[in-house]
Amino acid sequence: MEDRIVNVLLVEDDEVDVMNVQRAFKRSNITNPLYVANNGLEALSMLRGNDDRYDRIPGHRRIILLDINMPKMNGIEFLHELRQDDELSATPVVVLTTSDEDQDRVEAYRLNVAGYILKPVTFTNFAEVMAALNKYWALCEIP
Repeated sequence: MEDRIVNVLLVEDDEVDVMNVQRAFKRSNITNPLYVANNGLEALSMLRGNDDRYDRIPGHRRIILLDINMPKMNGIEFLHELRQDDELSATPVVVLTTSDEDQDRVEAYRLNVAGYILKPVTFTNFAEVMAALNKYWALCEIP
């Protein structure tokens, strides 16, 4: 079962949303390691392992849950940078955001996201989304 573990990087600046993801993982018995970056710059440092201030995420079997609206480097800017990096460009990304802007959705899909999900309002729905994503990850062949 060890080879089915997926390293999840949550790129999210809202502490309540971070806690909701953590609670949803516990509620759904999701045991995949969860790493948290507060913005796109931190996330890139964690993925590249070039800054000792942040945990390095293993280079295999990883997926990113990405918010769009963040300080310093927003989700769209992060996706542009990620897709231009030869070592990171194939990393699967699922956008999990409050942004219902068509422009954000179109740009995210243009940058090859695996999905664009609006954050559910209630925790119960949030937990259901996390459980569904976990089932999806379990079925996918992530390098």
